[in-house]
Amino acid sequence: MKTIHSLLLVATVFLIGLHKPIHAGEMEDQHFAVHVLPLLKTKCFACHGADPDDIKGKYILVNRTELISGGASEQPSVIVGHPESSPLIEAIKWDGLEMPPKESDRLTASEIKQLEKWVLDGAVWPNEETISRYQKQWAQQATQGIIVTTSGGLDAGWDNRRYNLDDLWAYQQLKEQLLPKDIPENLHPIDYFIERTTVKHSLPLAQPASRTVLVRRIYFDLTGLPPSVAQAKIYLRNRNPHATQMLITELLESPRYAEQQTQHWLDVTRYADTSGFSRDDPRPNAWRYRDYVIRSFAQDKPFNQFIREQIAGDEIDPSNPEMHVASGFLRMGPYEHTGMSVEAITRQQYLDDTTNAIGETFLGLVLRCAKCHDHKFDPIPTRDYYRMQAILTPTFPANRKTPFLPQENTDGFSAATERIEKLIAVNLEQKQAIQQRADNAAMAFLVDRGHTVSQESLQQFIRTLPGDQKPPRHLGLSHTDLGLLKVLKKSSEYYQRMLLTYIPQSLAVYSGKSNHFQSNLQFNSVGAQTNVKPPQSYILTGGAIDAPSVEVTPGIISAVGLTVKGQNTQITQTVVQRRLALADWIASEHNTFTARVIVNRIWQSHFANRGIVATANNFGASGSRPSHPQLLDHLAKWFIDHDWSIKQLHAYIMSSNTYQRSSIPVQSKVLATADPDNVLLSYFPPRRLTAEELRDSMLFVSAELDMTMGGPGVYPDINREVALQPIHVMGSVAPAWQPSLTPALRNRRSLYVYRQRGRAYPLLEVFNQPETTTSCEGRDETTVTPQAFTLLNSVNSYARSLAMANSLTHEAKTVKQQITLAFERTYGRKPTTSQQQIVMTHYRKMLNHHQQHIPQKITRLAKVSRTMIEEMTGEDFSWFEPLDVFSHPDYQADLQPSDVTANVRALAEVCLVLFNSNEFIYIY
Repeated sequence: MKTIHSLLLVATVFLIGLHKPIHAGEMEDQHFAVHVLPLLKTKCFACHGADPDDIKGKYILVNRTELISGGASEQPSVIVGHPESSPLIEAIKWDGLEMPPKESDRLTASEIKQLEKWVLDGAVWPNEETISRYQKQWAQQATQGIIVTTSGGLDAGWDNRRYNLDDLWAYQQLKEQLLPKDIPENLHPIDYFIERTTVKHSLPLAQPASRTVLVRRIYFDLTGLPPSVAQAKIYLRNRNPHATQMLITELLESPRYAEQQTQHWLDVTRYADTSGFSRDDPRPNAWRYRDYVIRSFAQDKPFNQFIREQIAGDEIDPSNPEMHVASGFLRMGPYEHTGMSVEAITRQQYLDDTTNAIGETFLGLVLRCAKCHDHKFDPIPTRDYYRMQAILTPTFPANRKTPFLPQENTDGFSAATERIEKLIAVNLEQKQAIQQRADNAAMAFLVDRGHTVSQESLQQFIRTLPGDQKPPRHLGLSHTDLGLLKVLKKSSEYYQRMLLTYIPQSLAVYSGKSNHFQSNLQFNSVGAQTNVKPPQSYILTGGAIDAPSVEVTPGIISAVGLTVKGQNTQITQTVVQRRLALADWIASEHNTFTARVIVNRIWQSHFANRGIVATANNFGASGSRPSHPQLLDHLAKWFIDHDWSIKQLHAYIMSSNTYQRSSIPVQSKVLATADPDNVLLSYFPPRRLTAEELRDSMLFVSAELDMTMGGPGVYPDINREVALQPIHVMGSVAPAWQPSLTPALRNRRSLYVYRQRGRAYPLLEVFNQPETTTSCEGRDETTVTPQAFTLLNSVNSYARSLAMANSLTHEAKTVKQQITLAFERTYGRKPTTSQQQIVMTHYRKMLNHHQQHIPQKITRLAKVSRTMIEEMTGEDFSWFEPLDVFSHPDYQADLQPSDVTANVRALAEVCLVLFNSNEFIYIY
């Protein structure tokens, strides 16, 4: 919208300032070329353009005749000379019909006046040559904005478009000198930039946060967990003036830090353990990419190297297993190719998805906006989109044989393999029983016709018979048998894929010829990489695979670096090393986006999920402007100068007064008017725990959290109705969600919970865990009723409360001591006198209740009934799916109410209340 306003302003200046007089007729042509056509293209062509697949209401706006005549209504949409009677003008005024339909796309009053003037003056539509001439004149003589040189747009008018330089802030090189030379030594550079802005707006700064608040804030930001009672006391008793910085340094070396940072990164890269879409097949080795990310953060791998490995690890060092695992980044998006898919379409979907993923993740650019047309707001022509995509055209998915690394967690692989093999064996036994019924019927059929044949040679004999003498297909089988055969086949395939979790294989890519990858195959070998002819790449008209137009060669975003520095990166035309050249360009200190994007993500992780740029995946003109642009550039330059170190950047940000301020604002009434969203950070912004932090914290304070790192995804107990709901996979259903065998596995950190695209973990979903189809630039923080129900009433909440109460009774003798310890675990402080009294009253009331109500032992289901429609006959059929975990000899149930006394159950009610308080679920 800002670009459109600038464009119209420039056009107005141009009209006023032309030296040559413009005659009637010429003025109308010029008005259309400069004012009207850009508006139609920006606001209307997406739904009423030339692509037949995108036309809404049969109304086409690409020429005068069809624009005037109207669409499906068969009534004129423009009454030439009479804008007040023209339905088109009524629609853009939202008078009856609302066009464009989105509130955010509505035309402004000035834009509406431009279209009204056009209709009043005859709704002229000059030829392309005239349009181009006037647009070039405007571009050359206008005094506002700049023209950006790119690789060239599809539309000559687009090449002459002028941009507000402020909209292209992220395309410009980092400012070299941002701090004044006379800045006081005791003033942190971050505080200099923040306080300069707050002083300018006369905003009072909050006081420093209390140490009790600060220790909890630091622990959650760096580890995703609260401090233990002992850890908090050590910090609070430390009177060293550098105690806070010492704590930050200590936690940056904790394994928990690497796990917390990995969770942030996986949001952006869309990590999941299944492929999505209709099959939602397991991705048995996706966990290895997740663990690679953990290792990278733990090592404080320079971020520029981290980029290179994920985009081109296999090209950096083909012999290194770690590099193959790293390239799993290029496989994180949803993907499906089955026997019913068109390979060319699946292939193009993969290329489109991966091209945009690279743009959003590392450059903060939404590249898909240029897939069908030159970008509406940024200087990114469609040609650049397909030049970037051409880098990936020799890249193909592959499940590669990759040895396990010594640091990878392979514990329990033998037991897990044995369990799945037993499930496959049970399936096989059932299939054989059904097949035996079919064989018996076929044998009887043949005997009745005088044939003598043995059971062993039955199928071979049937194949030799003429078609009219063969037994009827599926003879002797009921529709239930037919349906069950398909179910057993699908579940066996599913289990076979799960078995691959435990073999040395990686979710990876390679450069070479296509191996015709299919996501439903267990293994795809790597194609030959030598003597391969480089593939040709084309601009696809309207993004349609069946409409290739101009051929393109591999290239980068041509407008990046408006000051030219580092712009002339060459991409090889050979098959191999293209991705490495792309990775080197992205990871360059001269790339104008990369360092800004990652420091903004790190800042966001510390300030309530809001970056200096609020749209962390979109640094373009349609994204948010930075709230503190000079601070952003300072951090980016500092980051590059400090070896692209994420750990050092965390320490730098957290050492500032800005980070260590209280979350209690001073003069809140003033701030409510001057800075209602606290964008200028006069006080620390509080935040709610993320979904994973909430679950992990409940496990931590209940003394149940297992700190084992890495390995395949684990399965916690989840709501029964979700665990057992049928998840359809191409004509059948996926196996039910069954919990892992032991509490140690079930109570691992949420980072390690098996991430199934088709079945979200309810607790995490309701607290805004993002879906995994698109990159998540920042977590939502909604407040909705199901969250209250989940925290107060769910099986998970009560199980954690019961476990916590049980552990409290083993650590403290009296109820009063137990309650005090409960407060220290959940809040990091002791209860006040009044709180102690209130809680004791609640405890006594609950004790009386539980003494009168004795819980029954909970029994687990051994199987679940399933019903489907048999697709060949249309009839319902039912079967039982066994739930083998609960009868497994190694299964260990969680603590049950029937296992503990009434005193423990009453104390659990107190713990449940503490879990539901804002003080527990918010960071201040």
